[in-house]
Amino acid sequence: MARSDINRSGEMEVFARVVEEGGFTAAAKALSMTPSAVSKLVARLEARLGSRLVNRSTRKLQLTAEGLTFHERSLRVLAELDEAERSVSACAVPRGRLRINANVPFGLHHLLPLIPKFSALNPQVQVDVTLTDQVIDLLDERAELAIRVGPMRPSQLVARKLGDSRTVLVASPEYLARRGTPKHPDDLADHDLITFNFSRQSDEWPFRIGGERVSYPVQGSALVGDGESATHLALAGQGITKLGIFHIIDPIRAGRLVPVLDEFNSGELETVSAVYVGHAGPLPARVRAMIDFLAAEVDVHWPMGRAV
Repeated sequence: MARSDINRSGEMEVFARVVEEGGFTAAAKALSMTPSAVSKLVARLEARLGSRLVNRSTRKLQLTAEGLTFHERSLRVLAELDEAERSVSACAVPRGRLRINANVPFGLHHLLPLIPKFSALNPQVQVDVTLTDQVIDLLDERAELAIRVGPMRPSQLVARKLGDSRTVLVASPEYLARRGTPKHPDDLADHDLITFNFSRQSDEWPFRIGGERVSYPVQGSALVGDGESATHLALAGQGITKLGIFHIIDPIRAGRLVPVLDEFNSGELETVSAVYVGHAGPLPARVRAMIDFLAAEVDVHWPMGRAV
């Protein structure tokens, strides 16, 4: 095993520069060293290797057979070192596998449709996407980037905001034709509501009535674990649900879902963020490229006031 106090790559670099410049003096000038320091370094390298690399008896630099072999191998090693540094540097071309975790609605409606464009811009990045509405531990799952919706809890994660999405109550036209359209939040007591079954979900829906924010307790006739399921139930006529507009803008525009009580909308927002572990040094180029790409391409905003 090589001694730890020997800078073998430094020796290779100096020796390669001596060969490239054609002499010790020219190499010393290029490396900002003294000719004697360069000569001593090459002599020390020869002593360690037990082979003469350079014939010093001629006016012109002449490599021995061993010197030729060592020079060729040194150039390969130095090239590989340069490539290794470029591959992990912050300014490197994005490359390698990028593991991303996103919730199902954002993944289906925003992330996945953008992957072809990202891949065209970054052909050396292999995108590995997992969609789940469970909040994962990035380190446990070996994910480099996650998309989170809602407030961030204190953690070692760094968040970059992608946008704010207004929440809205919606139901299908068929449900409203069958059960009637509520005119006031009080009317929700007579309707079927689709709510969520995870612990961080509030069991109240906020409204703005007479300029004041008023929260109404809600009890779902159907409970689900993710926004995509709530959307499908609402489309099927199960009842009224509350979702971020980014989940449901397409069915609203198509008339398959209708905003309900929007004149009482509280202006509640769901923040969409790209998060990553922030204590592990500079981000790999592939992660930074995806974060910047999403920040530029993702649009989860919708004007305040009426939803349509």
